[in-house]
Parts: sequence; C-alpha cells; structure tokens
Amino acid sequence: MTENVVVLGAGYAGTGAITKLQSELGGNARLTWIADVDYHLVLHESHRVIRDPSVRSDITFPVEEIADPATRFIQDEVVGLDVDEQVVELEDTDDVEYDYVLVGLGSQTAYYGIPGLEEHSLTLKSLDDALEIHEAVTEASQEATRGEPAQVVIGGAGLSGIQTAGEIAEFRDEHRAPIEIHLVEALEEIFPGNDPEIQQALRDLLEDAGVHIHTDDPITEATADHIEFDEGEPLDHDVLVWTGGITGRDAMDDADLEKEHNRVNASANFQTSDERVFAIGDSAIIDQGDQPAPPTAQAAWQAAEVAGENIARAIQNRPLKTWEHEDKGTVISVGDEAVAHEVKPAFGISLPVDTFGGIPAKNLKKMIAARWIADITSWNEARKSWSSL
Repeated sequence: MTENVVVLGAGYAGTGAITKLQSELGGNARLTWIADVDYHLVLHESHRVIRDPSVRSDITFPVEEIADPATRFIQDEVVGLDVDEQVVELEDTDDVEYDYVLVGLGSQTAYYGIPGLEEHSLTLKSLDDALEIHEAVTEASQEATRGEPAQVVIGGAGLSGIQTAGEIAEFRDEHRAPIEIHLVEALEEIFPGNDPEIQQALRDLLEDAGVHIHTDDPITEATADHIEFDEGEPLDHDVLVWTGGITGRDAMDDADLEKEHNRVNASANFQTSDERVFAIGDSAIIDQGDQPAPPTAQAAWQAAEVAGENIARAIQNRPLKTWEHEDKGTVISVGDEAVAHEVKPAFGISLPVDTFGGIPAKNLKKMIAARWIADITSWNEARKSWSSL
C-alpha cells in the first residue's frame, strides 16, 4: 500500500522537509505539499523588502522550482487537523487524507493581551507584511516635515525588531526622509537573553544609525497614535510595528494533540502525541531536554533534514533518529552592516574573536542565505540573489 504523506507550510520547516522527503521517498509514497502561498520566502531576509520592495524577487522562490513533478501542491489555507479521521481541513478545497502529516505551518504574532496592540500595529511574518510596512513608512514620511518628522516605533528588540529598525534607518537615509525611529524593549537590554558582547555591538550599530532605544519598560496599551508604558511617558507613533512574540497558528486550535499556545509538543524525533503526526519549526515545541529548540530559521533548517528522513523511516518501520539542535552562531544585520557572534569554525579554521562585524560579518550573512537558497533550488539561483541578501 502506498502511503499518503502530507507536508503543511512553505516556510523553512515545510520547504526543507519537502526537499528531504523527495529524496528519501523516491516515489515510494504519494507526497502532497499544502501552503497558503505558492512560493517560499527567505523570511530572515524579508526585512530587506521594507527598504526596497524590488528585493522580493530575489528572496521568493516559486514552489515549482522546489517541488518535483510527482509532488502534488495545493495552495490553500489550513484551517484544521482531524487526527482521528486523518485529514487536513482546508478553507476552500476538499479535505486531504494522510497516513503521515508533517506540521510546519510556522507561527503567528503574540500580543500578550496588551490592549489595542493587535488593532494598531503592523507585523513582519510574511512578504505582504514587509510590503505593508514599506508603504506605511513611505506614506508617513511623505506627510512629515523636518520640523515634525514621522515617528516610527518598533516594539520588540529581538532579531526581527532589530533588523526592521536597521532597514527603516537605511530607507530614511537613502530617501532623506524626515523619520525618527524608536526601538522599544520591555526587558533590560536589546536582543534579550543573549551575550552582553553581541548586545552591545548591536546597540552601537543601532545608535550609529540614529535609532532611539527604549528598554526596561513594557508597553501597557496601544492606541492609533501612541503607546503607553508601565512607567515612562507615552510615545507617539505614525507607524507602529510589533515584533514582540510568537504563538501557534489558529489551525491547530481543535487538533487533538498535546500543545501549548497552539504550538504542538514534539519529541526529539519530531513525533507528537499522535504517532502519525510530526511537527517542526515554529509550529512545534521540540523537546531538547532542559529547554525546547529555539524558534529560529537555523533550527528549522536542521530539523527539516531529520524530520523528512524520520517520516521515511516510519513508513519503512525503521527506528527514528533523535535530533539535537546545534547552535552554529548568530548573524544579524542592521541595515547594510552586520554582527556575527560565536560562529562555529568552518573548514577547520578557528575564528580569533567571538563577535565581529564589518565585511566578514556582512558576507557571512549573505553566504548563510545563499546556502539555503542553493539547497532548495540551485547555486545559480543563489548567485542571482546575492546582491539583495
């Protein structure tokens, strides 16, 4: 009997898993790929679109460039997963039956119950989001003056918030636009939970770019024209971008699986509480002992490789592999600059410093994205995208 294997999502997790499954299954199963868009977005470079929308053609890749001819692709919104009937429920088309399903739907923005925040903020979770931020910043800057510059506020100083602030600063400089940029973080320091060395390096780049940094004071309410803090004075905004947190997709609401905030609990082999349902990426909370795997692109890339192989192993009644996340370091851009931290040695060459910037960091960030693009398409496609990365 030929098994039906279904992969949900076209982010790093879903796309990486499709690529691995196509090589592992070799036509010995029916493979279906379901996503709400017909392309893969290199999400960790989506902030580039905020500055220049033309970049989108270099960081989006049609599914037909990734999927084999034998892989069935369905563009639709996943609205539910019935594990008893073993079907994926779709918004506009017929339900899809599965023998094994891999949930890689990614996440959606968490607002933590802050009044008015969802209604009055933009997010950065998709290509459309990046385009919307570009349009909002452009419009606000056109209506502003030097005496009364547009106020752009980014809430959340994690990876997305820092990179968003950097791109808006580059937009401001390239267009000589009257914009003031504010980066707001509830905790004591930007890029919270990370080494003080990279925190300081990022703070230096942001301040050099003219970004005003506000830390150690959480947002308590957002309105159409300002945000309020627990202690400080309100801060006006013409554009408010929220990058402060993630939660699982609504599609997992009623799925009879163990989960937290709609993120599915998965063991280190990616199996969930239902042995025919696997989960990876931001959709999942993957057991790694003391703490789960981080919800990062790097972790999703690594996980997709093993998850794809494990589904093939499950079909063949072979033991599943246990995955252990390996942190290979951090590289973050601030506009045209970048900072790299604790990057694992490559090609047997040890790096003399833990944290570095300049051209080496910028090129390393480009190479990371280019390697991913090459893995899912080809090195020729990666080469064509290089200037936009």
